[in-house]
Amino acid sequence: MNVRVLILAVFLPLPVLAQGFAGLGQTADGYTLPQRGAALDFPRDHGAHPDFRIEWWYLTANLTGADGQDYGIQWTLFRNALAPGNPGAGWQNAQVWMGHAGLTTAERHFHAERLGRGGTGQAGVTATPFAAWIDEWRMESTAAPDADPLSALRLNAAGSDFAYALTLAAEGPLVLHGERGYSVKSDLGNASYYYSQPFYRVLGTLTLPDGPVEVTGNAWLDREWSSQPLASDQQGWDWVSLHFDGGDRLMAFQLRGTGGDYTTGTWIAADGSATPLAPGSVTFEPRATTRIAGRTIPVRWRIALPERGLDVIIDALNEAAWMDTTVAYWEGPVRITGSHPGRGYLEMTGHD
Repeated sequence: MNVRVLILAVFLPLPVLAQGFAGLGQTADGYTLPQRGAALDFPRDHGAHPDFRIEWWYLTANLTGADGQDYGIQWTLFRNALAPGNPGAGWQNAQVWMGHAGLTTAERHFHAERLGRGGTGQAGVTATPFAAWIDEWRMESTAAPDADPLSALRLNAAGSDFAYALTLAAEGPLVLHGERGYSVKSDLGNASYYYSQPFYRVLGTLTLPDGPVEVTGNAWLDREWSSQPLASDQQGWDWVSLHFDGGDRLMAFQLRGTGGDYTTGTWIAADGSATPLAPGSVTFEPRATTRIAGRTIPVRWRIALPERGLDVIIDALNEAAWMDTTVAYWEGPVRITGSHPGRGYLEMTGHD
């Protein structure tokens, strides 16, 4: 067991480690479960939900540098409850936090990780004013008092050999996935609450070993929380957020299970109107793989959505975008060719 796993073992029980992020396929005894028909409430739901087991604030951005090169960044804060009920105070607090930051170029992939305990002030999220932080990494609202707190953000993170400082301004509305934010994840009815802000324009600075690079681009923030989002036979997922040159967007995922794969998503029109996709209507077909960390990882996919005339190929900007964190996964920017060219992000977990 490496040092990082030993550190996380202090925070997370062994069944959680075995299941990956927060034991997503475990039973949810004692935790709150999402309820179909419940209305999301903003800005309250931008904050933490400690009565649910798992939650994240997950931002990815496709960027272009003043040098003409493509870049991608990821900033993620995970919250996990070790036990249901009163979280407790100080170091006895049962909420644990994990932060991931990534920066990807065509030639290199950088990443860093932070671990924290709730109740100490080291990490947390507040809804108003909105701020999410772990150590010195921070995502915070710069929105006007009468605007949604996520409509304008300031974001920073740094590792040993990279950093970024970005500002984000939303040019469209929040998008609720599934049934007004109730997102089903399996034929058995496992679900989460899930919404996004996929309309950010971004500008800022990346700091790389060769020096700073000014960048512009677009970004996508995902917010999701649940207590048992996956079925017990689902071992991983493939998720995309795609920005098409025509202005439309697509969020889609497939959850891979021994009983078959579950696919769905949301089509987001350029004007912000969102249409949930019927299960099975979007297809994922791996077209090329690479070996990373002893695993076979698909780095080219064909994604099709016939009802929208969508038939595209997505290719990794950098096939080695491996997040070698305590719970490892692949996360990186992609280029889109075919019927709807553009750029986007791909995340994959649980591949052998």
